Amino acid sequence: MTVEPRAVPGTHPARGAYPRADRQDLVEELHGLRVPDPYRWLEDPASERTRRWSAAQDGLYAAERSSWTGLGRWTDEVAALHAVDRVRSPEVRGDRMFWLRQDAGQEHPVLVVSGPGLSPGSGSGSAERVLLDPVALDPSGGTVLDSWEPSLEGDLVACQLSRGGTEDSLLQVIDVATGTVVDGPVDRVRRSSVGWLPGGEAFYYVRHLDPALHPGEERYHRRVRLHRVGTPPEADAVVFGEDRDKTQFYSLSVTPDGRWLAVTATLGTGRGTDLYLADLTAGPLERPLLRPVQEGMRDATRLHLLPGTGPRDRMWLRTDRGAPRGRVVACRPAELELGPAAWREVVPERPDAVLTHFVVLSGPDPARPLGLAAWTRATVAEVTVHDLAEGRQVATVPLPGTGAVGDFSAGPPGSGTAWFAYTDFVTPPRVLRFDAGTGRAVRWERDTARAPETGGAVTRQIAFPSKDGTTVRMFVISPTGRPDVPRPALLTGYGGFGRTMSPRYRAQVLAWVRAGGVFAWAGLRGGGEEGEAWHRAGSGEHKQNTFDDFAAAADTLVTAGWTEPGRLAVMGGSNGGLLVGAALTQQPERYAAVVCMSPLLDMVRYELSGLGPSWTPEYGSALDPGLLPVLFGYSPYHRVTPGVAYPAVLLSVADGDTRTDPLHARKMCAALQHASTGTGPVLLRLERGVGHGDRAASRAVALQAECLTFLAGHTGLPAPPPGTPAPPAP
Repeated sequence: MTVEPRAVPGTHPARGAYPRADRQDLVEELHGLRVPDPYRWLEDPASERTRRWSAAQDGLYAAERSSWTGLGRWTDEVAALHAVDRVRSPEVRGDRMFWLRQDAGQEHPVLVVSGPGLSPGSGSGSAERVLLDPVALDPSGGTVLDSWEPSLEGDLVACQLSRGGTEDSLLQVIDVATGTVVDGPVDRVRRSSVGWLPGGEAFYYVRHLDPALHPGEERYHRRVRLHRVGTPPEADAVVFGEDRDKTQFYSLSVTPDGRWLAVTATLGTGRGTDLYLADLTAGPLERPLLRPVQEGMRDATRLHLLPGTGPRDRMWLRTDRGAPRGRVVACRPAELELGPAAWREVVPERPDAVLTHFVVLSGPDPARPLGLAAWTRATVAEVTVHDLAEGRQVATVPLPGTGAVGDFSAGPPGSGTAWFAYTDFVTPPRVLRFDAGTGRAVRWERDTARAPETGGAVTRQIAFPSKDGTTVRMFVISPTGRPDVPRPALLTGYGGFGRTMSPRYRAQVLAWVRAGGVFAWAGLRGGGEEGEAWHRAGSGEHKQNTFDDFAAAADTLVTAGWTEPGRLAVMGGSNGGLLVGAALTQQPERYAAVVCMSPLLDMVRYELSGLGPSWTPEYGSALDPGLLPVLFGYSPYHRVTPGVAYPAVLLSVADGDTRTDPLHARKMCAALQHASTGTGPVLLRLERGVGHGDRAASRAVALQAECLTFLAGHTGLPAPPPGTPAPPAP
């Protein structure tokens, strides 16, 4: 490896030289490949050189931003479309109900509870009040409620909060009646699942080991533990996780009767699971006998049990074992040792749809439980009802439109009810209540939000061939629903981790379309649009298929007349940031502008920062001699070539991001500023005090508005006209 600094600043097309960035002649030989890394010094955020360079980039971005005349109008439009009242599906515990609510204008959702005995002096009647408001705890808006779980009786809630975008939570237990903290904080948790035991005296959860044991690996080495309320977390018994891979994630659940503990393990973010079940009546709570339901992490399997289940009673598994699109099988706890030989299929795999959610409902007849199954067919949601005793479908639940469902929550035992959320490109999330007695889902009475006026946006789904002939689908949202005239177009996608790009309400989508543009949402290989086989076809050594699908989507928008050369932009975040980084470097001439948010861009060294080691099941490892050439071949940072006319680029990162380290964007920014001969700028937007995930509403609006302003300026899309937004629709 050789290192020799050379100061070669690039040239900003409008303002002269970019900030100085030493370009080092650093080359490593890995498995016989020579891998250059001229900006490795930018990996260290604390070095004086990096600080100076970052401050100069802040100044450059601020100067550019100040020249964007339409920013105020984009901000007003995005804010108006974002300002909708939202609720999440409730959770019922005992005689209380809990849910998240975020009214228009609130920075963060608040945790609400209803039920008896909540308001002093209110007698025995039912009341509703806010149990936890993150902004009341931190008026700056920098604190996020990451997760919450009520006790089985509904008198306690375990809440996890983090600050500064880190997602490193502190867990505390709140007394519901008084609102006081009665236990905690417990540190080293990160959106941990919590399984309460009856009586509210203890719960199972996931906590990292003391970081002093493994310096630099503080976000790994998880353990399932038993915590007794009121005792120090150092005394918590380790229940599961010893002698397993450091990157494994664990989730857990306890049945409402407190009898069964289920633990699920995945290798990093891999989709395959190990699944274990323990009868908590058969041994000490500190040492439950966890018996394997499935091991080997080849298939994704989730467990569903009803309260009152005994060893010889039925339980259900949602699995893609032997069914890449998903199915549901029934088995018994007493027959776990028999494995799949004892499974009985009750919801078969469908050739035309992918199973995404499953909820077991108990009604008046405990011998005839129902299954509520959600599917995506051509990326559009369907919900079906199944008689689990006979293994047959009995109904299809009508939905409000062509969209997506999620956030499923079963009602109280014996009620035959469930809640779930519905959304589409023009409909903000609304919560529906399903009643098995009627077979219908109606809007939940506590979801009274009025939607903003979303006229002028028509959705179509189109199909097109990718480079290898594979059919790919894409939603196109436009003012007229047809390619009547070429318009400025914005294409996005994800194509990773089995995630499905379903229709969902997004303020930036509507803002772009209402201004006269076309917004395209592509379902690429690597995602979950067509099941696990589709996911695997765009991961690991097949990752280039994702990029080819995206390029084909861009071609389709032009050839079909939705847009024209010079008026097409792309945008993506996280794994989608890798996607648009690959698009930018593989075919820069296609795009007028690129927004690349929270990205992975150095795929040779991605495992060395953030949560990188967790993602090797998705991308592969540079330590693998067979996969290094694949990673190096598409790594956007390594594909930047001096003398190429790259489009205008905005890289957006957050200093609190503990998943994808901002170092990726810093290195890419320096490389592009050095290399590009294009007419558009290369800019870095660094946001402080937030991270990869949730943020205050005003900061989300600001980010979206600035990205749209940048893209609109380079595609010729006028800013939305000034004026008062249309009133809400009923």
